[in-house]
Amino acid sequence: MEFGKMARETPVTTQVARHQPTHVPLDFQITDVESCVLYDRHGVPVPFQSLYEEQKCIIIFVRHFLCYTCKEYVEDLSKISQDALRGAGVRMVIIGQSAPRHIEPFCSLTGSPHEVFVDPERHIYSRLGLRRGEIFMESASASPHVKSSMLMGSLKSMWRAMNSPAFDFQGDPLQQGGTLIVGPGPEVHFTHFDNNRLDHMPIHWLLQLAGLPPLDLRDHYKVIDI
Repeated sequence: MEFGKMARETPVTTQVARHQPTHVPLDFQITDVESCVLYDRHGVPVPFQSLYEEQKCIIIFVRHFLCYTCKEYVEDLSKISQDALRGAGVRMVIIGQSAPRHIEPFCSLTGSPHEVFVDPERHIYSRLGLRRGEIFMESASASPHVKSSMLMGSLKSMWRAMNSPAFDFQGDPLQQGGTLIVGPGPEVHFTHFDNNRLDHMPIHWLLQLAGLPPLDLRDHYKVIDI
């Protein structure tokens, strides 16, 4: 299902690597996905373009809702207040690839105050070129936002799957996530495509790139001014 595309000048999109913040051209245009459709928790269709048409939007793609690293990353994203986002004129959206019925439990589990949508058929994931399968680099560091070990995290994910009303993994377990900062309009400010489950964009960098004040995640999870 697609909404009508609007003719616009096509912007150049780039990827910024987490460990070496230099621009690398990407083989996609935001206009390739603007007419794709997301679904909210009620199953209501929402055009992807509407996320960033009127204001700057941080768009977080997660692997799947049972992924323990995504859960812990979104828990830290949840500490970014809506007041801070509104004050900077920025919207934050989280996108998964499950059925809409899994959105509400995921929000309850993570305490996320941010908007969450799903792309069940992974049309946007695919058109953007988000990785399917994992690549681990020798020099890569673990995500600062993941607290569980791979063993314990995997066991927790399996337990949640077994105890969900419908036993499923709430998305393709091989799918990787990523981050975009887009808008207003089709201007892409930043992209990061995860190479593996631990390759999240560090939140302090993300906030800086989006023009938000830094967030202290160590103790009281408050916004600090420097």
